[in-house]
Amino acid sequence: MFTMWIRKIKKGKMLDSLTITIPDPDLNRTRKVYKAIEDMCRQWDLSSPIWLDMNISDFKHHSKTRFGQDNFIDEIDFDFIEITMLEEDV
Repeated sequence: MFTMWIRKIKKGKMLDSLTITIPDPDLNRTRKVYKAIEDMCRQWDLSSPIWLDMNISDFKHHSKTRFGQDNFIDEIDFDFIEITMLEEDV
């Protein structure tokens, strides 16, 4: 099972959150992460965030990263989105 928790934060308060589970065992970890973010974008009507080097490094080392205005082409009405890996296939 692959589960990711995604939170939308503004001024230190959580505006919204999603828990997305990707049950497909045939996808690798990277594709599951992208699928979860794609599902988030669809549900929250957002453009897909751009992965900067900082995001890649944070996610590799901590299974967690944040996407702020620098990661989006469109203007966002929140401070950042934080994604956290909750459960990963072994």
